[in-house]
Amino acid sequence: MAKKPLGKDKFGIQKVMRVGDYFGDSLGQFSLNAISGLVGQLTYFYTDKVGLAAGAVATAFMLTKILDAFTDLIMGNIIDHTKPGKEKYRPWLLKMAVPAALLIILLFTVPANVSPTLQIIYMFLTNFLLTAVIYTAIAVPYSAIQVVRTASQEERGTMGTFRAAAGYVSGMIIAVLTIPLTNILGGDQGAWIKYGFGFGLAALLCLLLCYARSKETNPAAEVKPEEDEEEQIPFGEAVGKLFRNKYWVMVLVLSLCANVTYGLANSAGTYYAKWIYGNDNLIGIQGAIGMIPTLLGFILVGPMIKKMGVTKTLRVSFFLGMAANVLRLLNPYHFWMNTILGCFGTFSNIPMMCLLGVLTAMSIDYNEYQFGQRMVARSQSAASFGCKVGTGVGASLVGWCLGIASYDPNAAALTAGTKYAIFTFNIYIPIILFAVMFFVSLKFDLEKRMPEIHAKIAERKAAAPCRAARDFSGTAGA
Repeated sequence: MAKKPLGKDKFGIQKVMRVGDYFGDSLGQFSLNAISGLVGQLTYFYTDKVGLAAGAVATAFMLTKILDAFTDLIMGNIIDHTKPGKEKYRPWLLKMAVPAALLIILLFTVPANVSPTLQIIYMFLTNFLLTAVIYTAIAVPYSAIQVVRTASQEERGTMGTFRAAAGYVSGMIIAVLTIPLTNILGGDQGAWIKYGFGFGLAALLCLLLCYARSKETNPAAEVKPEEDEEEQIPFGEAVGKLFRNKYWVMVLVLSLCANVTYGLANSAGTYYAKWIYGNDNLIGIQGAIGMIPTLLGFILVGPMIKKMGVTKTLRVSFFLGMAANVLRLLNPYHFWMNTILGCFGTFSNIPMMCLLGVLTAMSIDYNEYQFGQRMVARSQSAASFGCKVGTGVGASLVGWCLGIASYDPNAAALTAGTKYAIFTFNIYIPIILFAVMFFVSLKFDLEKRMPEIHAKIAERKAAAPCRAARDFSGTAGA
């Protein structure tokens, strides 16, 4: 039986995606968030299960991210220089599926009977290979698929919502189940290895399914071999143009800040539950309750966008997150008060998860408007860079704060230094991050300019064949 033909969106753009396509595409984000979520749990694993010093763990994380900072643009450059006529983005999901699964497992197999120095080296190498190499080789092309899959902003927005939902499910599973499940499995390093094995298999399956459902079908993004040379610009020139695109820089800052917030949420809550509330299993209860604002967020983000638009929706959510964390200062010891306020913080993260890809797509259109070149994969590196470095910085901030406070996981009582360190990375730093995102979003005015920009691009493309014909005619006459 033939499938019912798809219609057009409200702007007259042909739709190309069905529900199964959205779901399959979203599984790539499930895998990526599984990686970043597990990395967020590593600080607690390394300090309280392996026994490494918090400061050393944080420094190793940060060194990984310094090196990692260069791999996104390099990967974008590699992809944008794929030979014309080939798929540029989808094949990377297949290539990286097995390596991703293996490295997820290896994160937790830190050798036990060796010196702390060798353990730190092992930790550094496994984190670098997983986040700087494998995660990059998945995230950059996967982000670009959102642009080349469809020309419809409506479908891109729906893709973003499905991706955010799948990613958040992955993150919430990690937040809710990691501590209770590993405690049930024995609470030692062996329990964490079993846990990592399960997530490794899940990531492998999701990446294979995402590969099977992904396509590069956006007619607006199809480039003839003889035209593809416009993307073959030198690496240095491409980077320079990206940083001259103020909207791309804003997306980079927003992505970085948002993912530092996610990284802190993944790493910090367990310490808060263990030392402020006195029971680390309470993090599972908070995570389960956090599903309520998560579901509400995904239900309401669509109506919010229709009512206020993309940027206003983000501004409201950032302000809400900032206000909720400020109110936590009134009584940071009260479990239910902080859990309820934390729900508002959770809700405020949802719109950014859904709309980062839409913001990036706008900045790519602006590339074409300003420079005549889209630089799709290299532009998408902003999202990948922000995710990897942001979550890594979030985990590092936790370790550094604990290191400064001389944290002892086996201490009989909570010290004043540890208490204020925990308050810093759970409350004070998120307030600053939400404030930065709010003020950056006030400057992002590209959404209202998009109709004009699209018209200018179309006018330029329509005029190009005419100019070419005139040039040819003049040459022939001569």
